[in-house]
Amino acid sequence: MQNYKKEIIDSLGRKHDYLRISLTERCNLRCFYCMPENGVELREKSCFMTSEEVIEIAKEFVKLGIKKIRLTGGEPLIKKDIKNILLELGKLPVELAITTNAVLVDKYIDVLKKAGVNSVNVSLDSLKESKFNQISRRNFFQRIKSNIDLLIEHGFNVKINVVIIRDLNDSEIPDFICWTKNKAIDVRFIEFMPFDGNKWKNNKIVASAEIINLAKEVFGEKNVHKLKGELNDTAVNYKLKNAKGSFGVISSITNPFCDNCNRIRLLADGKIKNCLFSQTETDILSAYRENQDIQILIKDSIFNKRKQRGGVFEFNDDQVKFLKNRTMIAIGG
Repeated sequence: MQNYKKEIIDSLGRKHDYLRISLTERCNLRCFYCMPENGVELREKSCFMTSEEVIEIAKEFVKLGIKKIRLTGGEPLIKKDIKNILLELGKLPVELAITTNAVLVDKYIDVLKKAGVNSVNVSLDSLKESKFNQISRRNFFQRIKSNIDLLIEHGFNVKINVVIIRDLNDSEIPDFICWTKNKAIDVRFIEFMPFDGNKWKNNKIVASAEIINLAKEVFGEKNVHKLKGELNDTAVNYKLKNAKGSFGVISSITNPFCDNCNRIRLLADGKIKNCLFSQTETDILSAYRENQDIQILIKDSIFNKRKQRGGVFEFNDDQVKFLKNRTMIAIGG
């Protein structure tokens, strides 16, 4: 075991102060790139963190220097006792954020505000209702669009996450960018990533460079301005001239941003993934239930983090077949 200070640092000197907590593997949508067609294996409730365990384990991370917590899923707003989780985590000295599909946002808008949540990421992969229904296998498009407007009206910082897949929704890239002209939203185009059961193919990727070149071609290079980023940003962001919002690209496949990664993922079943693409996990829930010191496990897990993408330096169709990872819905993104 390594003897660390009260902070979480890996062997390459990267400081980790951002925790993403997946609250559930369940969701009220069925997006094909996230959830396999046959769903996910149902397990006993005892396999997952209770609301009380989420809160107490989060406190242990905060003691180690975590400054930001983002709640994810599945869909976090369907988690039993989500109201109490939000309010209790809101008492911690951290920035609290959430990623949601926004189907239930209107029911929790007051709780989000009371908990001090300022940033809400909404997953929306099409601005066309029929296409959205095709991708999500559900019919909540109008409700989601309405709830995005509601979030904006209530002063939340709203980011729209768009997984771009060639020959599916890539033709909508200009439409999403146009949306930022008059809406105070930040659209982030995300490269299609391989997870168990999502039928990933290399030729389905729309690379970040292609997205930005298209933006410059459609809107004029002089009208597309690159924004100054922060050290740990995952997205490279741009803004159209005089636009209210912005847009950016997250290039996990073609141009990974691992050098400055500060993220830790705590899955709904209490295991740590020290990288989105890591093929190993550390079980801290079992240790917590046995009254063991989980801080040691947390620090050792992150200390052993690989330099890039969990040790995967290149993705191709043949290699991906042998990768051992979870489905996207079981990781929380």
